[in-house]
Amino acid sequence: MDLFSRSWTALRAAVAETPDEDFERPSGCAGWLVRDLVCHLVIDAQDVLITLATPTEAEPTADAITYWELLAAPPAGEDPLDALIPRLAAAYGEPRWLKFHLDDVGSAAGRAARLANPATRVSTNDKVLTVADYLSAYILEWTLHHLDLIAHLPSLARPPAETLAASRASLEKIAGAAFPPSFSDQDALLIGTGRRRPTDWEKAKLGPLAATLPLILG
Repeated sequence: MDLFSRSWTALRAAVAETPDEDFERPSGCAGWLVRDLVCHLVIDAQDVLITLATPTEAEPTADAITYWELLAAPPAGEDPLDALIPRLAAAYGEPRWLKFHLDDVGSAAGRAARLANPATRVSTNDKVLTVADYLSAYILEWTLHHLDLIAHLPSLARPPAETLAASRASLEKIAGAAFPPSFSDQDALLIGTGRRRPTDWEKAKLGPLAATLPLILG
């Protein structure tokens, strides 16, 4: 719960500090501007609220790691929701309205997470998992999107060190292998998810793991 709150608070603070003119810059999500990414975060926050308000008595079918599915290829933008986000982001007009909406619904999602019983089971995306596992999965989501936000905006604050480390640990469990100790947590996440190509030296360090990358999370 604590790491969820730290990762989400840090990401929202970074968005709040993003100058309006930088909302038109590219983000680390291929094909999305910063404004599109922030719009996606609004939808993510809504999903958190919906999921926490959808308890179930069913037995868990997933945990914080198996919540994630590995896709064969990155999204092509043809999914209706993916295609909607750039249009919806543009409809906000001024960045301040996107910032306001994210702060509004994002604060509510953060409060709901703090008040939720970690043992409660919830249902989302045809999966059942505990609140604790659901929120743990979102630490990886928030941290990766924080890196997407600052990809071309190096003056913004980076994700907290502890959430970078936790996200790396989660990605290694998803991969079924550890990244080289010489890799920073940030580089492991960027290379592991295909947000950055490994250098020849990094590829050599990865060894057999290089052939399984990138991990496209869905």
